Amino acid sequence: MSDQSRQMTPEEAAEFTEQVFNKARDGDAVMLDRLISAGLPVNLKNGKGDTLLMLASYYGHVDAVLVLLKHKADPEQRNGNGQSPIAGAAFKGDLAVVKALVEGGAQIEGASFDGRTALMMAAMFNRVEIVDYLISQGADPRAKDANGVTALDAARTMGAVDTTKQLEKLLG
Repeated sequence: MSDQSRQMTPEEAAEFTEQVFNKARDGDAVMLDRLISAGLPVNLKNGKGDTLLMLASYYGHVDAVLVLLKHKADPEQRNGNGQSPIAGAAFKGDLAVVKALVEGGAQIEGASFDGRTALMMAAMFNRVEIVDYLISQGADPRAKDANGVTALDAARTMGAVDTTKQLEKLLG
């Protein structure tokens, strides 16, 4: 199998489509800008439900994220697992991408299908700066996912020492 097939093989996808998703994954902002300007749908999804914005966000390519948002990519499009681009960026720990998504219209409290928010993801993976930023933008540290778990609960469960202390101090 080629690298492209190993990374992602969308059902019935043409080689061109795979290459387009690789441009998002690789952060090729210039090529994404050209392709979308030429008519490529900005909210195109692969077989896993990932959009170009989701892949650019997850892989930490702020320039590509900004280009896609400029072309009106929907920051609230969830993938097949119900994950949003902001949750992916919070998981990976990329504050610049999180900020770009918020400035591009991503909902601070936008949750996955299971109710997990970007704040919860950031807390779970000890992303102190992202927790600070999301709370400064209105994220609710008391919000609960579908299982009744808060960001603090998630941080404790994952052994995220810094965000546990940070949220304990905040919540008093």
